[in-house]
Amino acid sequence: MTTLVRACGLRKSYARRGSIFSRHSRVEVLNGIELEIRAGTTLALVGESGSGKSTLARCLARLENIDSGQIWFDGRDIASLRGEPLRLLRREIQIVFQDPASALNHRFPAAEIVMEPLVIQGICDRREGRLRALDLMERVGLPRTESDRLPLELSGGQRQRLAIARALALEPRFLILDEALSSLDLSIQAQLIKLLLDLQASRSLTYLFISHDVTVAAGIADEVAVMHRGRIVEKVPSQTPLKTTAKTQRARRAAKITMPCDI
Repeated sequence: MTTLVRACGLRKSYARRGSIFSRHSRVEVLNGIELEIRAGTTLALVGESGSGKSTLARCLARLENIDSGQIWFDGRDIASLRGEPLRLLRREIQIVFQDPASALNHRFPAAEIVMEPLVIQGICDRREGRLRALDLMERVGLPRTESDRLPLELSGGQRQRLAIARALALEPRFLILDEALSSLDLSIQAQLIKLLLDLQASRSLTYLFISHDVTVAAGIADEVAVMHRGRIVEKVPSQTPLKTTAKTQRARRAAKITMPCDI
């Protein structure tokens, strides 16, 4: 199976404002990330808050620039893309955020939110875009009767389905789910996991599934990677026990991680 996404030596830091008595400094969030995701599979990324998971997601989606390293997508380095090539890359890589209430435009009705990427990318006009949006909404379990409702008029589960429909509108190959299920109750999580697995099977999607809940992650993923202080400290098949190195033990304690096979 071919590798679709690969990160090599990825580094990312942010400026930290100093006081009147000290200089500005930088905080390193990603510290030489090495990562591979095979086409058509799901990699779950787990780790404590502040370990750099969301920063890695935004860098892989090219929503943020990296300081150094390489990001390979389908055999080409995309880390330095700008302008039109980067705009076209948006069709291939999409991201679903943790809080759909803040990620979706509250002033747009549901169908318009889904069709907006199609219009922006010039794939179709608004009439055809609406028809595609309605089909996508039904595909993710949102009836057409909800098409004219605003996001805040929908339930949390419906909003997340809407966010997934919007991410799928451009028919991407790589979908990043950044804590996309963490705010939902267990029954809605189960429904959306089934939906994601069905979509993966029918569309040959590749997922990066970021979660604090390793039980959920192991249920959907082919592999699980543990992140700690900006590094990938271990990567194993989802049903394989994690190694008991000191570094991995510290990471697991910090994130309160228990693999299902350890129970």
